[in-house]
Amino acid sequence: MSANDPQREPDQLQGILLPEQAPELIGHKAAFDTLVEQNRTGYLPGAILLHGPRGIGKASLAFTLAKHILSETGDEPAERVAEQIAAGVHPNIFTLRRRPRDSSSFYAAIRVEDVRDVQLRMRQTRGRAGYRICVVDSIDDCNQNSANALLKILEEPPAETLFLLVSHRPGALLPTIRSRCHAYALRGLTASDVERIIMNQMPDTENDVLHRAVDLAEGRPQRAFEALMIEGLQTLDTLQRWLSAPGTQPAGVYLQLADAIAKAGGAEAAFAREMLIGWMANEARAAATAGPGARNRLASATDLWDKAHAVFADADAYNLDARQTLVSIFDALRQHARLHMHLAPDGQS
Repeated sequence: MSANDPQREPDQLQGILLPEQAPELIGHKAAFDTLVEQNRTGYLPGAILLHGPRGIGKASLAFTLAKHILSETGDEPAERVAEQIAAGVHPNIFTLRRRPRDSSSFYAAIRVEDVRDVQLRMRQTRGRAGYRICVVDSIDDCNQNSANALLKILEEPPAETLFLLVSHRPGALLPTIRSRCHAYALRGLTASDVERIIMNQMPDTENDVLHRAVDLAEGRPQRAFEALMIEGLQTLDTLQRWLSAPGTQPAGVYLQLADAIAKAGGAEAAFAREMLIGWMANEARAAATAGPGARNRLASATDLWDKAHAVFADADAYNLDARQTLVSIFDALRQHARLHMHLAPDGQS
C-alpha cells in the first residue's frame, strides 16, 4: 500500500494518503465515540449521513468507523482489516465514488450502474463474516438516477449492512434520502489537529510554511495540503487579508487580486475559488444565526452564493475570461459587505 498507488478518487492529492489509508483518526472524536457506543449497545442506525465542509475528514471518520465495526463483527484482527481496507480489497466494504473514465479523467457523477453493481454485490453471499458497509464518498456526486437507485437500497437494505454517506452539501440531497439517515454535523478541525495531520505525512515541512498553510486551511486538512503544493502563497495571503474586511478596501485592490489569480491559474486559482466560496458559506451561516433583523443580510448572502456558483459554472462551461469572472465575484462580494456587514465604507468605488 502506498500513497502513490493508481488514483482512486477525483480529488486525491499526489503523495497524500486516501481517507481509508489514514493510520489514525485525528479530530471528530466526539462523533466517533458516540457512533462506537451506539454500535456497542445495538442502537447504531442503518444509514448515517456525515456532513460538513469539504476536506475536514468526514471520509476519514467513515472509514475509521468501518474498520472498527468490521473488526468487532468479523473474524479477523483489526490490523488485518485495516490493511485490506487501505488496499481497497476487503470483501465486506463497498466504496461508491466517481469512477475513472480513463487513465487521466473521472466520470462527472457516480453513475446509476455503479450503484446497481454495489446493490447486487451486497445481496450476494458475504465474502467474510461480519457486517457489510457501504461508504458513499460523496453522495453529492450522485446524479438523479443514481440517487434514486441508492434510495431504493436505503429503503430495503440487506441484513447486517451499514451505509455511511459523506456530504458537503446536505441541503441539496433528496429529502427522502436525508429522512432515511441519522445525520451528524461535523465542523472544521482545530489548528493543532490540522498541524498534526500535516506533520504525520509531511514531517519535513518548515514551521513558517506549516503555519501559513494551517492558517489558510481554516480547519480543513485537505486545503492545508493543497496550500503546501502551491509555489508561494503571497496571492492567497493577500486574498485572505482582503476577505477579512472586503467592505473597507478600495476596488483597486480586488482588481489587482483578480489579475494575479487569473495569471496564476491552476491549483492557485482553484484554491482562491474555494476561499471565496468558503467565505460566502460562512457569511450565509452567520446571517442565518443573526436573528430576524438579519433577513436582508441572509437574502443578500444567499443571492451572492447563487450568483457566484452560476458565474463560475458559466466560466467553466464556456471558457470565459478568468479575470473578468473574478472581478464580477469580487464586486458582488464587496457590495454585500458594504451594505450588510456594518463596515464603514472607504468612500472609494
